[in-house]
Amino acid sequence: MDILRIRTEVTQATSKFAFVEAHPTTDGGVYVKTALQTSVGNTYIGAIYFPNYPSQMPKVYITKPTLCESPHRYNDGHICYLHPNMWNPGRHNLTFVLARTAKWLNKYDVWCSTGVWPGAEVPH
Repeated sequence: MDILRIRTEVTQATSKFAFVEAHPTTDGGVYVKTALQTSVGNTYIGAIYFPNYPSQMPKVYITKPTLCESPHRYNDGHICYLHPNMWNPGRHNLTFVLARTAKWLNKYDVWCSTGVWPGAEVPH
């Protein structure tokens, strides 16, 4: 985990998103806590973990409110905001992850009200 890179990316992300905070983990790492509001006004709290960052894409968990069973989530509950094969540590950063998470949450809101996940889907 590249903590210096994460620290820099947290600072950059705060210029685009209102609530982004870094917190220590019990194993000496760091995770990011965020609050995002969708276009229909729902607010979600998320936790972003950085296993083997930046080589591996961060895992995003929505911690509040509890999400209902929905598409595009892994068995452990983290959301599928990007196909893992598409992660590029040279191009992608925390601001990208937050933007994709915000997009996922807006799609989740649509799915909750219509039962249809909007947009393209990549099977994996």
